Amino acid sequence: MTARVLVSGASVAGPVTAYWLAKRGFEVTVVERNDDLRLGGQNIDITDAARDIVEMMGVRGAIEEQHTGEKGLRFVDKDGETAGSFPVDKKGSLTREIEILRGDLVKILVEANPQGVDYRFGNSIEKLDDNGEDVSVTFADGSQENFDLVIAADGMNSATRRLVIGKGDHEDYLGCWSSYFTIPRYDRDNDWWNWYTASNGIIAFLRPDNDGTIRASVNFLNDDDDPDRMSLSDKKEILTERLRGAGWECDRIADDLVDVDDIFLGPLHQIKAGRWSRGRCALTGDAAYCPTPYTGMGTTLAIIGSYILANEIAGHDDHEKAFAEYERKFRPFAEKSQKLWPGVPDLAYAESDLKVHLINLGAGLAASTPVQKFISLFDDEGEDKNEFELPQYEPENA
Repeated sequence: MTARVLVSGASVAGPVTAYWLAKRGFEVTVVERNDDLRLGGQNIDITDAARDIVEMMGVRGAIEEQHTGEKGLRFVDKDGETAGSFPVDKKGSLTREIEILRGDLVKILVEANPQGVDYRFGNSIEKLDDNGEDVSVTFADGSQENFDLVIAADGMNSATRRLVIGKGDHEDYLGCWSSYFTIPRYDRDNDWWNWYTASNGIIAFLRPDNDGTIRASVNFLNDDDDPDRMSLSDKKEILTERLRGAGWECDRIADDLVDVDDIFLGPLHQIKAGRWSRGRCALTGDAAYCPTPYTGMGTTLAIIGSYILANEIAGHDDHEKAFAEYERKFRPFAEKSQKLWPGVPDLAYAESDLKVHLINLGAGLAASTPVQKFISLFDDEGEDKNEFELPQYEPENA
């Protein structure tokens, strides 16, 4: 059908979409706002049918080689004592079979793209004019080009989404902010995902990486769902104020922030777009169905959804039918994956010593041998089976 496709965003969904479109014979251009690949970020995991897709892409081995070495999840108290631990093979552990730094995964996916995929950095889509025959794209640098299709894969805060389906009421604010950044690793650090709940309303994580540093995350409840643009200094000030005197390693994290230059800080939204396409333009990944880190499904959904979208485009002469099939086949799983347990995320936060005690007590109980044995009775022999069954597509062209 169509020949030229523009993909906006070079994180996970964008390179996966570009890979499969190029393999099916399309001419693909990927435009990325940043001046280079964004190789920072936190530990992410790949589960369900996404594991099969990276296997088909020939990159599963490379991904597994970049495993962070995380042993599992451990809840700690203000003195650093373990309240409950969940090794990777234990029920309740949020550490998965394939754990990798976001930046490492992005690099692997981009390098796997066939020759001919055109990556353009330091530019973005400013305007879309869908005339029915093709899409005239105006870029931020003032240049213009025509493409047969445009795919928005530029994340939770996608600017392209608004150009495709309008601003709408797509964002479901979860009432909290999250931050991610890299700090030095000390001798006392370990290879566990350490989870600390403080009585001042913050949750702090320290997680290992395979670069000899530690990935930190500080999360807190906040009513502001649309903050003004923050400078690096602003972010440090906000985080430091909440960390000081909060117990455990919080003062250490605040001290380390002085030299940090890779802070992400902002509100968390789930994206629940009522439609994933309009005309010759479509959405994929977080731009369409961001589930937030509370589900642990963001990367998995991005990989599966982008695989389906690209192959439906390749399998139909009519782009509207392709987009409709993509949505029909994938929306139920995406929406199911966005569902949170009642009270989440509020229940995870504490503003009293009593609630901290109850959270840690619950973690210890869940990690106990009797509870683990009880849970295992309902586990299908411990097998980590795919919930989503991948559609079967024609073999790639190249």
